[in-house]
Amino acid sequence: MRLFRSEEHVQAWSAATSIPTGAVFSLEALWTLAQLWFHDRLALDWRRRTMDEAHALFARAGLTGAFWRLDA
Repeated sequence: MRLFRSEEHVQAWSAATSIPTGAVFSLEALWTLAQLWFHDRLALDWRRRTMDEAHALFARAGLTGAFWRLDA
């Protein structure tokens, strides 16, 4: 994961490095996903999320599209 100041900066970096642009999302979306994903990580009854549960959390964080499909 790389952090950039804007989508324009992402595009300029991608062009300069010839590395294709992957998923681009806001820091707010990343923070939302982190809160959703890790809020119960230290619970004694924690278990790994199913693929469907992960997809639901991605959607709740506004992260949709082919990049976020774990079954693709």
